[in-house]
Amino acid sequence: MVKIRLKRIGKKKVPFYRIIVSDSRSPIQGSFIEEIGTYDPNTNPGTVKVNAEAAKKWMSNGAQPTDTVKKLFKMAGV
Repeated sequence: MVKIRLKRIGKKKVPFYRIIVSDSRSPIQGSFIEEIGTYDPNTNPGTVKVNAEAAKKWMSNGAQPTDTVKKLFKMAGV
């Protein structure tokens, strides 16, 4: 099963996330299929950049976003 989830890449106490598409069995910090966006919670309000076409394509193919990613998609208008 394919999931759309967050991958943390920020420094200690300065989080930054990539929104990735990966196999649900792979580790969160492991390999992934495609990067479709970023999320920066350090700005006020948090900055979300998403490739809407890629996100819609993956969801139409059966990829399940996590609860947090669903909220970020709503913020971005996907």
